[in-house]
Amino acid sequence: MNKPQPDEHAEYYGKYISLVDGDVMPMLESQSSNLRSMFASLPEEKGTYAYAAGKWTLKEVLSHLIDGERHFAYRLLRISRGDKTPIEGFEQDNYIENSNANNRPFTDLLDEFDLQRRSNLLLVRNLSDEATRRLGTASGYTVSVRALVYMMAGHVAHHEKILKESYFSQ
Repeated sequence: MNKPQPDEHAEYYGKYISLVDGDVMPMLESQSSNLRSMFASLPEEKGTYAYAAGKWTLKEVLSHLIDGERHFAYRLLRISRGDKTPIEGFEQDNYIENSNANNRPFTDLLDEFDLQRRSNLLLVRNLSDEATRRLGTASGYTVSVRALVYMMAGHVAHHEKILKESYFSQ
C-alpha cells in the first residue's frame, strides 16, 4: 500500500502519516509488542502518573490509543466498503474522562489494544488496492482508506514518542 498523498487527508493528520517510513504493515504489526515492552516493568501504581497538570495519565494514554484504534478502524471499514455517509468526529477528552482507565490494570488495557490491533490487521490485510484508494468524509474532511491506515500507525508512533520523552524520561 502506497503512502497517501496530501490531498487524501486533513493537514492535521500529516504529522501522524509523516512518522511512517516505508511499508506501513511492519509498523502496524510491531506496535502492540512495542507498547507491551514499554509498560512491562512499570508497577501498577505508576499508571495514574501524568507528567504535568491537565495531562493524561499513563493509563489514560493507553485508553486513548484504544479509542483511536477503534475510530480509525470504523472510518476505514465504512469508507473501504463504499459508504459515502459523512462520519462525525469525536471529542477525545470526553472519551478519556468517561473511560475508567485509571481503575483498570495495565494488562487489561494492553490486551484490549492488542486485540483491537490484531482485528484491524486482518481488516487491512484483506483490502483490495481499489478499496485502499476509496475516499470518504470524516470530521468534515476528505480522507482515503490508505490515509486512515497510515494514521492508525502514525497515531501510535506519535504517542510512543510522547511516552518516551515526557513520561518515561522523568
